[in-house]
Amino acid sequence: MKYIYRRIVKRIIDIVLSGLALIVLSPVLAVVAILVKTRLGSPVIFHQERPGYKEKIFTLCKFRTMTDERDENGELLPDSVRLTKFGLFLRKTSLDELPELWNIFKGDMSLVGPRPLLVSYLPWYTEREKLRHTVKPGLTGLAQVRGRNFIDWNRRLELDARYVEHMSAGLDFWILVETVKTVLGSGDEVAEVTDDVEGNLAEIRSANN
Repeated sequence: MKYIYRRIVKRIIDIVLSGLALIVLSPVLAVVAILVKTRLGSPVIFHQERPGYKEKIFTLCKFRTMTDERDENGELLPDSVRLTKFGLFLRKTSLDELPELWNIFKGDMSLVGPRPLLVSYLPWYTEREKLRHTVKPGLTGLAQVRGRNFIDWNRRLELDARYVEHMSAGLDFWILVETVKTVLGSGDEVAEVTDDVEGNLAEIRSANN
């Protein structure tokens, strides 16, 4: 039964729910897109390559949350400087994540699974942590409802591995419910810049070797 859920039912649920969400939330997507365009500029959608199932690279879609401000040499200013109050609001409310519904509908991602991280992190996972790439990455996951950006990398990646080991319809439903609770009551739970809390995984592990 668990195999059928993982291989068939989970994908059907992803298609149905992400498709419905794209339709129902289309007015919200349109409003956010207009606000991003007027307050942060173009492009409205931020694209970045991330590793997915079996480490296949796909293009993640999110609303941009930072400006393109540069120094006198034309170099981008630090993320913490380019992240505006509006951009921080998008992150706190997770509105910046809404375009990922298209990634889910296409099949790059799932509603629930380990969050897709940077391509540069691939060489630094332990064998156990590599379990995260035996399933599709998710819009939300176990680590996100157990601390989001405020747990260290070892704990976060361990939670991802545990999710893969215990993935089921019941666990996915619980994570989705907890995600709604977390977003609605997020407050300051979302870090302004993820690396400010976690640090860059590649840099941390290369320094420890």
